[in-house]
Amino acid sequence: MSPHRRSLRLWSGAVTAALALTVTTVGQASAADVNNARNAGFESGLSDWTCSAGSGTAVSSPVRTGTAALRATPSGQDNARCAQTVRVKPDSTYTLGAWVRGGYAYLGVTGTGTTDVSTWTPDSSSWKQLSTSFTTGSSTTSVTVYTHGWYGQSAYYADDLSVFGPDGGGGTDPGPTIPSAPGGLNVSGTTSSSVSLAWNAVSGATGYTVYRDGTKVTAVSGTSATVTGLAASTSYSFQITATNGAGESPKSTAVTGTTSKPNGPGPALPAHAVTGYWQNFDNGATVQKLADVQAQYDIIAVAFADATSTPGAVTFNLDSAGLGGYTVDQFKADIRAKQAAGKKVIVSVGGERGTVAVNDAASAANFANSVYSVMRTYGFDGVDIDLENGLNATYMTQALRSLSAKAGSSLIITMAPQTIDMQSTSNSYFQTALNIKDILTVVNMQYYNSGSMLGCDGKVYSQGSVDFLTALACIQLEGGLAPSQVGLGLPASTRGAGSGYVSPTVVNNALDCLAKGTGCGSFKPPRTYPGLRGAMTWSTNWDATAGNAWSDAVGPHVHGLP
Repeated sequence: MSPHRRSLRLWSGAVTAALALTVTTVGQASAADVNNARNAGFESGLSDWTCSAGSGTAVSSPVRTGTAALRATPSGQDNARCAQTVRVKPDSTYTLGAWVRGGYAYLGVTGTGTTDVSTWTPDSSSWKQLSTSFTTGSSTTSVTVYTHGWYGQSAYYADDLSVFGPDGGGGTDPGPTIPSAPGGLNVSGTTSSSVSLAWNAVSGATGYTVYRDGTKVTAVSGTSATVTGLAASTSYSFQITATNGAGESPKSTAVTGTTSKPNGPGPALPAHAVTGYWQNFDNGATVQKLADVQAQYDIIAVAFADATSTPGAVTFNLDSAGLGGYTVDQFKADIRAKQAAGKKVIVSVGGERGTVAVNDAASAANFANSVYSVMRTYGFDGVDIDLENGLNATYMTQALRSLSAKAGSSLIITMAPQTIDMQSTSNSYFQTALNIKDILTVVNMQYYNSGSMLGCDGKVYSQGSVDFLTALACIQLEGGLAPSQVGLGLPASTRGAGSGYVSPTVVNNALDCLAKGTGCGSFKPPRTYPGLRGAMTWSTNWDATAGNAWSDAVGPHVHGLP
């Protein structure tokens, strides 16, 4: 986490686009705009479409709406480009959109007579919307709009393609009708502060709205949602509606979800929490006993556990000499006092001495057994995964599930991946987080010591800005993690990291942008995430060195989120 304890993995790579659909352009957008694409949902197979090298086919699953979607598979030198010609009008503005999932997917337009545009997204396990706009030239009557995959990548899926603008006269699909009410609503999981819901897909729906006790609380594109920020041991009534361009369906039959009792010693973890790393060593930052950690921190990650000679196993050694004679008994007593005050104290695995390899069943068992032993010895509430050299998603998942079975439902699991680790759901860290979503507390990605990275809109952002924080967090929020499982990790001072420090004001603006839609930079998230968990910093010690400026500003702001 600190500069001399972290290794920076550089990321490079470039991608270009090309799944193509040809469209004929129309006049300025108005209330009479129509979708000029034909067979936009692939309900008639590949009618009106042409796919390169036989790469495309209509499939019945997965689909976003209706009964069909496009599946296109790149192979060799073919990037699975599928195209259609659509008529449009000159000197007109159009909005091009599509919903995609699976492998890398691209959407764009050529032949506009002005500026051709495109957009793309990394692979995704759930449906994501791509959207861009273009203007036609004075003599343009047709253009090519396209989506495609990428060489060597897995198949992608596309559904509900649209080219909204003035009617070009080439024919359109029938307009949508109001969908029916969703069926099969059920409670799929609960915690002390959240209820997870699932329901059946509704034909023709493009989204779903979740109501709690009759009040709208969130809107989603898939058939599941997690409602956060709830009181422990409390019952709530939930209903779902289906939506599309024609309107909103009647509400579903109501179900009742009851949150569980508070987890762990002391009160439950708050809906919005601040995580701070406490240094079990002296590196020039203020030396603290655990009792000295500022009150704004809800989760205190003790850095770090140490690797042993047994593959996958860890132990913990308090640096009593480096911490001014701090004894193990004092340390344990301070953990109990923090827990009594409602805090969670966990042990972090990683850092300079924490090179732990969990890459087979034996090392996974060693990891689970040793972490559980450390937890019982010191009274830790859980574990933080901060491995710098990558991890094996299969066996780390196995290890954490084994640990959960031993520790029970009160176990706190946090993760602190680097930015490159969360660029795609195919990355091992991201896979692990999704694999343990039902027992995962929060992922506090480190938005520092990083090169430039892609945001969820496919654009490149550099560290040190609100846009970098919000556009990268969006990847996790739209890639499958619940908002309550996403936090923003930043250094507490300029000395806390080699690069990437931003003022607490920037952190707070990013939190507001994601949770409330205010304070954003040029990047605007596709929706708000009021259940966003909060923020993390390296470290409580560097925070103290800087006069607690970070926790004094960010802490109250996190705790005041909706």
